[in-house]
Amino acid sequence: MFTKILIANRGEIACRVIATAKKMGIQTVAVYSDADRDARHLALADESVPIGPPPSRESYLVADKIIAAAKQTGAQAIHPGYGFLSENEDFAKRVEDEGLVFIGPKHYSIAAMGDKIASKKLAKEAQVNTIPGYNEAIETAERAVQIARDIGYPVMIKASAGGGGKGLRVAFNDKEAFEGFGSCRNEARNSFGDDRVFIEKFVEEPRHIEIQVLGDAHGNVIYLNERECSIQRRHQKVIEEAPSPFISDATRKAMGEQAVALAKAVKYQSAGTVEFVVGKDQSFYFLEMNTRLQVEHPVTECITGLDLVELMIRVAAGEKLPLAQAGVKRNGWAIECRINAEDPFRNFLPSTGRLVRFQPPKPSMWASDAEHLYGVRVDTGVGEGGEIPMYYDSMIAKLIVHGTDRRDAIAKMREALNGFVIRGISSNIPFQAALLAHPKFVAGDFNTGFIAEHYAGGFKAEDVPHDDPDFLVALAAYANRRALERSAGINGQLRGHEFRVAEDFVVVKLDPQGRHQQQPATVRDFEAQSGSSVVETGGRKYTICSNWHLGGARIRGTVDGKAFVAQVERGVARNPLAIRIAHNGTRLDAMVLTPRTAELHALMPFKAPPDMSRFLLSPMPGLLVDVAVQPGQKVQAGERIAVIEAMKMENVLFAAADGVVGKVLAAKGESLSVDQPIVEFE
Repeated sequence: MFTKILIANRGEIACRVIATAKKMGIQTVAVYSDADRDARHLALADESVPIGPPPSRESYLVADKIIAAAKQTGAQAIHPGYGFLSENEDFAKRVEDEGLVFIGPKHYSIAAMGDKIASKKLAKEAQVNTIPGYNEAIETAERAVQIARDIGYPVMIKASAGGGGKGLRVAFNDKEAFEGFGSCRNEARNSFGDDRVFIEKFVEEPRHIEIQVLGDAHGNVIYLNERECSIQRRHQKVIEEAPSPFISDATRKAMGEQAVALAKAVKYQSAGTVEFVVGKDQSFYFLEMNTRLQVEHPVTECITGLDLVELMIRVAAGEKLPLAQAGVKRNGWAIECRINAEDPFRNFLPSTGRLVRFQPPKPSMWASDAEHLYGVRVDTGVGEGGEIPMYYDSMIAKLIVHGTDRRDAIAKMREALNGFVIRGISSNIPFQAALLAHPKFVAGDFNTGFIAEHYAGGFKAEDVPHDDPDFLVALAAYANRRALERSAGINGQLRGHEFRVAEDFVVVKLDPQGRHQQQPATVRDFEAQSGSSVVETGGRKYTICSNWHLGGARIRGTVDGKAFVAQVERGVARNPLAIRIAHNGTRLDAMVLTPRTAELHALMPFKAPPDMSRFLLSPMPGLLVDVAVQPGQKVQAGERIAVIEAMKMENVLFAAADGVVGKVLAAKGESLSVDQPIVEFE
């Protein structure tokens, strides 16, 4: 067994690998770019080596620097995690040529599965179901249209070297096939340096279901059940679960056996994933094979009780798999939510900056039997006070729950999301809460088009209505009463003029447009010792009991005897009197006032925000990589004005109307903040 390994990655996956290595008694070496000099994975590793500037092409993607760091520190093996160099066949071979061990599949397996056209041919030879299509590179748009007609619309036009949703178009007619071919080819050339494109049948109402496989150097290969990954936004997974609520045991067995056959055909060693597209009739077709550890591997670990990272390390060290197919278990139900640094209310634009508060739910794992655990798990690479840089992907953490069944797992996940405190940047937690509450998701009735269908116009606050909005009002009144009780207990008050807490309040719901609504609330029978009180509002009574203290970001307790977790934040919306309550994805910003103060507040004039219509504002924090206009230039609506880069994404900003550029207020190469003016129009 190895005594020291290097992790050629960053963030949560680096921390995840380090955790298993420590459990196995293996020392670890971390590498880091200048942007990650204070990152969490450095504190967890035994050693760390700097490898260059923040851009990944100058640090995490430079094989020479990674290998030099391994040799410098005496590491015997390199774990690539996922992303970066994890599926780079040249890097895997180079590691082996340098006398080190690559903790992953052999370079020839990566090569065989890395080319989508070649991998489909191999799959067909291994008698794996493949989608009807034309798996040779197509040279012209006219030929693409002819092939699409022969296959039958709809078809998918895909780049051979594609991934992450890039180089992919769906065509429903000749015109879309013609235009989609050109777009795919250009995108593939720019993104991957490989413009080969192929066409295959588009499966309607498709599910994205993947089979986890594991092979060793002794010819043994097993499959570890499946993962349901159909909840996707723009081809990026959002929620994953295991097992799938859709497929039957017979389909699971057939998919698993075909995945094993494919893995054996390429002499696969290590953990890998065979992805399938599954039709509404449970027909399934090979999509691709990911020759690495997947982001969503924890849900498989939960239901099988296996540590995939440990098994990868043991296989790389030459050990045999410790179990056969009959020994693979499927216990309970696991769900993973990807917590990303993005603003769902601003079309999911990246959100970078400092984590002013970061309090994930505490892991609450408890044993149900000798081998399986149920509860909450958080995989993250950041901590409170840490920075979410603009140079890498947007993932903050992975939130995983393991329940006895799917219903239990959904309930646990909703509670865990309620308790996940992230301040300083935006996150997609409200969107995740909305998905988990959607009746179709709860029923397991969805496919890969679920988000596009139900949130076609983007995500808005009204897309996540609370099932009891008056509870949020009651909780705001309760939290305010707790704060007032603290004030009433201050020593040294003048006798006879002590601060007395009233029972009647008015909760003023704040609206950015000034349409403030008022709702009376009465807080009675307050018991400071137990934290119990009865709040009456909206014609209902709520008995709330909690040990919440002023300043706590979470409020846990019971309402009418039922447990709840919510979040409380004071001094929001640039208003020191405002309080924010967040629960089940819904947010209430309000002021809790005495009836007389509320009466006077209603008479106050509303100060409208300044008119910024003459300005082009940055919709997100990021790097201004291009400004395409100059002062005095006439522009038309829809014309390209600027390009902002953040988290490996380029966002092009266009003119909203015809106009003339007055001033350019930001320079190329400048780091922008949200709503920072870039261009002023006359």
